[in-house]
Amino acid sequence: MPTTIDFSEIRLHWVQVPLHEPFKISNGEVSIKDAILVEMRSSDGCSGWGEASPMGGSFYSSETPETTWDFLVRKAIPALLATPVPAPEECFEWLSEFPGEPFAKAGVEGAVWDFWANRKAAPLYRMLGGRARPVPSGAAIGLMPTAGDLLARVETFLKDGYRRIKIKIMPGHDVELVRAIRGRFGDIPLMVDANAAYCMDDAAVFEELDAYGLIMIEQPLGRKELEEHAELQRRLRTPVCLDESAEDLEAINHIIRLGSAKIINIKVQRMGGLAPAKQAHDQARAAGIPCWAGTMPELGVASAQALHLATLDNFTFPTDVEASSRWFKDDIIVPPIEIDGDGFICLPEGPGTGWQVDKEKVARYRIRCEEFKA
Repeated sequence: MPTTIDFSEIRLHWVQVPLHEPFKISNGEVSIKDAILVEMRSSDGCSGWGEASPMGGSFYSSETPETTWDFLVRKAIPALLATPVPAPEECFEWLSEFPGEPFAKAGVEGAVWDFWANRKAAPLYRMLGGRARPVPSGAAIGLMPTAGDLLARVETFLKDGYRRIKIKIMPGHDVELVRAIRGRFGDIPLMVDANAAYCMDDAAVFEELDAYGLIMIEQPLGRKELEEHAELQRRLRTPVCLDESAEDLEAINHIIRLGSAKIINIKVQRMGGLAPAKQAHDQARAAGIPCWAGTMPELGVASAQALHLATLDNFTFPTDVEASSRWFKDDIIVPPIEIDGDGFICLPEGPGTGWQVDKEKVARYRIRCEEFKA
């Protein structure tokens, strides 16, 4: 088996899929999901798909669909066609000669992993070192107009079987939301996500939340405030989970060294690919820090790859990957991702992720396409 890949054709598909409801966090919202699909094909007909899935706008990160497209068109794809591409374990290092743009790199690297798994006729989880197991799924609920709206959404997702509930909070909309949920639903598995909206002057809010038996408090403080997170964690019984702060392998090392969190949310897109996400998982496992696999959310290609990553042993909390129909009015894979009555997502059998890209749906939702040939 060769250790490099010569691609004969690469296509980029920028798709936009409408959401059922806005995805709203403390610093912004989107109502349409942008994703750039990376389709790679070799001369013998083998193919692989990846997804670069930054949030629309610039409220979540400096990377946007526009910067991702530009990076892929001007830098990554020409480089891919100019030289043999290394095997997936080495692809992230190969891409690291280009600074920045982790979402674009995740799309490229994901396509290489998918291509290699399809060529070897192997499931992706096996190539990543995972094992065949259902992945528990948790429901994430954005900021809602009223507490009543929030309670109605919680009730729906509990009936759907999700293994835990995550709610978004922001200053002025926090303790009373948790109090209302506990009052209505009792001791359900519950966590909150602040998306870095608070500062240490708000520590009293988290000390009050500490009394509600939460699974974790996700990213309470700013992305770079690792020492402050360590101080806050020392004041709380509830585990602090870091998300936005866990942006690369160097940051993961700092989090571990400082004791900034007891749980880490690992996102493939933010880390720049499956290989660095796996390395982050391994570093956390060696330090005795459990993880879970997050999402933006993403469409089916990236979600399916994240689910395969989530079969690794140190992903011990439910993933944020949900059923395709949770956020999106449609998806671009078949079959759609679904959860069973017990709140688990079962991976289909077959090579790669087991899910297939629906090219008709890609064409339906595509707003831009570019083709490159060797």
